[in-house]
Amino acid sequence: MAQADLLERIYFGICAVLAVAGAIGTVSFPNPIRGALSLLFSIVAIAGLYLQLHAPFLAAIQLIVYAGAVVVLFLFVIMLIGPDAVPPKDSRAIVARVGGGIAGTAIGALVILVLARKTFGRIPVAQAGFGSVESIGALLFSDYLVPFEVASFLLMVAIVGAVAVARGKQPDPQAAPKDLQASKELSAGEGEVVK
Repeated sequence: MAQADLLERIYFGICAVLAVAGAIGTVSFPNPIRGALSLLFSIVAIAGLYLQLHAPFLAAIQLIVYAGAVVVLFLFVIMLIGPDAVPPKDSRAIVARVGGGIAGTAIGALVILVLARKTFGRIPVAQAGFGSVESIGALLFSDYLVPFEVASFLLMVAIVGAVAVARGKQPDPQAAPKDLQASKELSAGEGEVVK
């Protein structure tokens, strides 16, 4: 095995381990801030895999859009809602966890079976123009135009929903002066009764 092949495999292994560990951390940490940082590790590792595929534009977009914008948006929403915001206990969550565990185990077993039958060789060289601005633009504005617009719409809905949830937790500024005035009137009324 040539030294270049060995370095390529080591680089791929590091990126793959970081991506999988970040993905597991994203869904397993109870603290949402640690989950968002795990997502950041996974995104950076995937950008490294894009670099290995000779797609520097995709790697840059991965870092700019996902690591630079989406993860920052997640952290902003987490801080807006509050990192200690915990949903109430729900007994239905046990069914979802057991079902998710069974599905995850089945998928893991299938991956192991597929990998056991396949011999690892050199990573194939990408086609000419793979990951270039022209090829991505041509695909994005032809075959994938609708999914691109749907994704942007979903991000907008998520932002509006996060602001609505965070706004519902804040006290109403118009209600506070009325309550303050009512308490002053009550205390003034008590003072007159004592006299």
